[in-house]
Parts: sequence; C-alpha cells; structure tokens
Amino acid sequence: MTLPVRSPSRSPAPRDTSSWDPFRELEDLYERVNRLWAESLGTVDRWAPLADVEETEDAYSVEIELPGVSRDDVDIQLGDRQLTVTGEVRQKERTGILRRTTRRVGRFSYAVTLPGDVDADGVTASLADGVLTVHVPKAEQARPRRIAITG
Repeated sequence: MTLPVRSPSRSPAPRDTSSWDPFRELEDLYERVNRLWAESLGTVDRWAPLADVEETEDAYSVEIELPGVSRDDVDIQLGDRQLTVTGEVRQKERTGILRRTTRRVGRFSYAVTLPGDVDADGVTASLADGVLTVHVPKAEQARPRRIAITG
C-alpha cells in the first residue's frame, strides 16, 4: 500500500535584491510565523496558493493558481489596501481506491497588502484555465505624473 508523504515546504523563489521592499519582508515574516504557529498547535487547516503580484503604472495585477476551483468557491475582498482571496478546493468524488495524492484540497487563503492607494470601485476579477486574475486599479493620486519643465 502506498502512503502519502508530506514533502518539505518549498524554498522561496530567488528575489530581485536590487530594490529592498520592507513590506514584502513583513509579509514573508507574517506568513512564516502563522505557519509555525499553526503547525505547533496541529491546526493546519488552510493553505496559501501560489501567486504573482505585478505592478504597472496604473494598476496592480494579482494572479493566483487555483486549478479545479469554481468561481462559486472563491471569495475576494478588498479592504483599505489589503486584498484577501479565500475559498475551498473540494475533494473530487472517487469511485476507485486512491493510491496516492499530492494535490491540495480544503480551505485556502491568500492575502497581500498593496503598496499604494487603490480604486476599490474599479476592481475586476476573472477565473480562466485555473488562474484567478484580480486587476486592482491605482487611485488617481497614486499614479505617476509627468511634470513639464517651464521657463
């Protein structure tokens, strides 16, 4: 009989060290402390999906990998600058004996604090090919402006 094996946590992807981001370091620390706390209590019931956060001149784009998740099983909230995506990956109905599994199922949660002011009324989200894309426009005052030099 094959038994599932818990694989060690993935090491974080190499980061661009040319620009130091204290908010990113705080988020990483927050995630590590929460994981250690949950593991020490034996209450690991939520997991964080893989995600990318991209910033352009006029918006932030967050892409989260959620294969097999329906849009009805996802909740997206934006409060202040905190974007939170929660939901559940449901276990597939099986007819045979499951010999091995490495897919994650159950409740998930992903949260990110965006570094600038955002336009909460313009947020859009789409789910296609197992990737949730949340587009968060920047507030007008947070967008860079070109200043003309006179005289």
